[in-house]
Amino acid sequence: MNSPVPAQPPIHAESHKDYEGGKLGMWLFLFTEILLFGGLFILYSAYRARYPLEFHEGGQHLNVIIGITNTVVLLTSSLTVALSIGAIRRGNRRMAIQCLSGTITLGAIFLVNKYIEWSGEIRHGLYPNSPILRKRPPGDQIFFGLYYSMTGLHGLHVLAGISLLSVMLALVIRKKITRDDFNKLENAGLYWHLVDVIWIFLLPLLYLAA
Repeated sequence: MNSPVPAQPPIHAESHKDYEGGKLGMWLFLFTEILLFGGLFILYSAYRARYPLEFHEGGQHLNVIIGITNTVVLLTSSLTVALSIGAIRRGNRRMAIQCLSGTITLGAIFLVNKYIEWSGEIRHGLYPNSPILRKRPPGDQIFFGLYYSMTGLHGLHVLAGISLLSVMLALVIRKKITRDDFNKLENAGLYWHLVDVIWIFLLPLLYLAA
């Protein structure tokens, strides 16, 4: 008589998180963003070659102080987001929360400065299809059209980055992101760094146009 086969303990499938796949997906997404802004940079360069004087004069109307201030703000925010990733990797959740909060605050300061700058340009009638701008040469109209398009699109990316980092902050607070599972925060940091790099290109093209 055959002896009964002992019951096998239930096998629990180990949860697998595809960190490499997630990072690859983020890099592919960032590549599409580079293509988007790269196309705008090429368009800007083509028109600038055609209207060098008008683009130079258009840049003189922009607030260089705010432009440089926003550059410092974003560079500092890149540092704080990098520090937050380093802190969570060391298991220092408190410092990660502080650095992420600082990054979000700096992003908000950038948007406030951009609002102040746009408000000043609009008060002077320098916005697309304004009565004042329609009387100016075509090169001036194209410059300000590109200025609002490029900085506006970048501002939307800053807003998206702030929203993304706010979600990451909530996950860190709830201990969903830890020293053993920080891939989401790292990917969010990559996105924020790209936003900063794009602005570094926008500053000389628009504000320091010579």
